Amino acid sequence: MATAPNPETTANQMGPLSVVTAKHSIHDKLNKGPGKVGMLGFGVVLVVGVIYSAYHLLKDLAVVHTTSIMPYVLLAIALLVALGFEFVNGFHDTANAVATVIYTHSLEPHVAVVWSGFCNFVGVMISSGLVAFTIVSLLPVELILQVGSKAGFAMVFALLVAAIIWNLGTWYFGLPASSSHTMVGSIIGVGIANQLMSPKTGTSGVDWGQAANIGKSLLLSPLVGFVCAFLLLWLMKAVIKNKALYEAPVGTEPPPFWIRCLLVLTCTGVSFFHGSNDGQKGMGLIMLILVGTVPTAYALNQAITHKDSDDFIAVSQQTAGILSNYVSPNAVISDERDELTDFIRTKQFTPNTMLALRQMVGDIGNETTLFGELGKIPHDRVRNFRNDMYVASEALRLMKKSHQPANPAISEKDWEGLDNYKRHVDNATKFIPTWVKVAVAIALGMGTMIGWKRIVVTVGEKIGKDHLTYGQGAAAEITAMFTIGLADWFGLPVSTTHVLSSGIAGTMAANGSGLQWGTVRNLALAWVLTLPASMLLAGFLFWGFKNIF
Repeated sequence: MATAPNPETTANQMGPLSVVTAKHSIHDKLNKGPGKVGMLGFGVVLVVGVIYSAYHLLKDLAVVHTTSIMPYVLLAIALLVALGFEFVNGFHDTANAVATVIYTHSLEPHVAVVWSGFCNFVGVMISSGLVAFTIVSLLPVELILQVGSKAGFAMVFALLVAAIIWNLGTWYFGLPASSSHTMVGSIIGVGIANQLMSPKTGTSGVDWGQAANIGKSLLLSPLVGFVCAFLLLWLMKAVIKNKALYEAPVGTEPPPFWIRCLLVLTCTGVSFFHGSNDGQKGMGLIMLILVGTVPTAYALNQAITHKDSDDFIAVSQQTAGILSNYVSPNAVISDERDELTDFIRTKQFTPNTMLALRQMVGDIGNETTLFGELGKIPHDRVRNFRNDMYVASEALRLMKKSHQPANPAISEKDWEGLDNYKRHVDNATKFIPTWVKVAVAIALGMGTMIGWKRIVVTVGEKIGKDHLTYGQGAAAEITAMFTIGLADWFGLPVSTTHVLSSGIAGTMAANGSGLQWGTVRNLALAWVLTLPASMLLAGFLFWGFKNIF
């Protein structure tokens, strides 16, 4: 039984009896089922999504001619594991978006979850794929080029299984851990393991420059969430003098109309940008799986038209001419792909690098001319053709990033031509079919529907000592919405979990409500331990899977 509130306490914060009553009213809502109509609606969406994805997958596979069943078995297992990762991702990150609207009674829990799932779906469907391929670029280049080998499959399975294990563990204890953080840690673990297992072959480990940029966005996101939400709530209290904004909800009545609209709008924004950003984490790996198992169907973008191919041939000739102006007469190469792969791996530019790039761009253009268009590249050559395009694109990216060559430096006008070539190459190799987006969106939605309650309770009532107020919910959600949206715009993976949970903590501090330091300590431990734990898990799994395969 709850005790009577202490008068001294109620002068500064809501009394314990009110806190208990507020929690009971929320828990009564949380424990209600979605109802028959809700279950039927979700079932219809699930069935339609599965049928759509399966139909288009089978349609794409119709061009594959193989007598072995093994590629299809590997494809089925790998897709199941990859979508399993997105399913578990829904447990964690999507649940954060609905916590504020539930705890402020702006939306009924199951309505909020369904609405958030729909917004996630829209975000996934219109995502650019930039975040997906930013994640992929962290992987060792030789594993990307040989993704169909045993080492390539070991890499993919190690990444996904490690991320699933850690995410399930933190979800079980109700800790809002970051799926983005976990995936990056898994990639670093595989890269280090790959390097340690092949010390004599010069294989690459981790692109530490790229990892550092992504790491900064992940490490800074909690600080950004805390500070921005703190300042935003402080500004709101200074400008908007409506006391109802800064007091806990009374009973189960929804907030005033305009506050409710604001909270629903921010929930919508966070859900949309979560789908657009976090939904891409698994997409890049799914594309690697498809290229590795059935390159005939997925190595090159089948949507490339004859006109696009003609444009690509012309751009290739123009690009080869530009690169010729910077080739040293003393440069000598034996194999252009090996030369460029070494450059991508070591980041050491030499005169031979430019010659190799010019030669590869010319060869790609000539081969396209020979077959007329990209869609007519023979099945037995399509994987190597894609690898050449990937290597050329990565070499151009690294050259521009490192300002190479330094003497003579490539002019801005020439870089316009090289960037145009890179866009054409990326359009042919860095694409995500619609059915993949649908499958990922469905997996995220299923995860949210099944596992949302644990994380919602942690965010809603275990970070601060008092019940979440309308102003706190709005400030935290606005911060998360804009932070994740900007990160998606720049192609940087950030953690919805970290931004929102730290934003809630910032608003509690700004409101003088106090923090539950036990929960904050656990959140901080999960934040600190996620990277090393996922690195170790993925590294050992990569070693094990490579030996098994």
